[in-house]
Amino acid sequence: MKSGVSLTRVFGFLLIAIFVSACSNADKVRRGDIPLEEFSAEQIFERAEFEMDKRRYEEGARYFGEVERLYPYSSWAKRALIMQAFAHHKDKDYENSRASAQRYIDFYPTDEDAAYAQYLLALSYYDQIDDVGRDQGLTFQALQSLRQVIESYPDSEYARSSVLKFDLAFDHLAGKEMEIGRYYLKRDHFAASINRFRVVVEDFQTTTHTAEALHRLVEAYLSLGLNKEAQTAAAVLGHNFRGSEWYEESYSLLTGRGLEPKLFKGNWLAAAYRQTIKGKWL
Repeated sequence: MKSGVSLTRVFGFLLIAIFVSACSNADKVRRGDIPLEEFSAEQIFERAEFEMDKRRYEEGARYFGEVERLYPYSSWAKRALIMQAFAHHKDKDYENSRASAQRYIDFYPTDEDAAYAQYLLALSYYDQIDDVGRDQGLTFQALQSLRQVIESYPDSEYARSSVLKFDLAFDHLAGKEMEIGRYYLKRDHFAASINRFRVVVEDFQTTTHTAEALHRLVEAYLSLGLNKEAQTAAAVLGHNFRGSEWYEESYSLLTGRGLEPKLFKGNWLAAAYRQTIKGKWL
């Protein structure tokens, strides 16, 4: 009985000693007391994962990078590279995340994780999109990168998420045009506002801003005395969004002036109307 207890205690002490030794070695590795060259690729990879678990993403990225540097032709190096891209992204170091993801795509274009690398690259742009008041260069880059995921890896699990994010980014761009258009409209710069709303109607038809853009066109054209254009804009609005509040407002504006929604040929809005009739409203 005493022997069994004694053995249990000895075994427990051994486990504690091993754990303490491992922690001590990890600390020594972190301080540089033990050169990383003395550790295997798997051990360094595990250290990187430990840092990630502790949410020390910068350290995790560094250790993943060391795996690639010290064991460049190992299977661990390939795994470390994609994880390095992920670690940089978690650290919001989008430039380095993009660089690591691009290296993975260049080195392993047919690998099963290539789709994820391309997705991370797209996210490095997408996750920086903030409010509509900011410069939209990142939004364009996000759209291009998301399209790359959708077209290159249509059967991957990341394609569906990319489609959703693409639609949101696309809507974001339309929102920017609307913001500028409203700014001009409020200051009676009607021609400038029309140019912005026209972009939404012609280039961003699938977004949530199209109905309002058509209504704002009605407002702007009426302000300029261009009644036929205003009536045509309302006709397009009524054909596509008859149940919307924007159509009700446009209808009220027109009838208040003795007018009604009506298609008049010979302008760009008539072409937009024909697109909807033919089912080509993209």
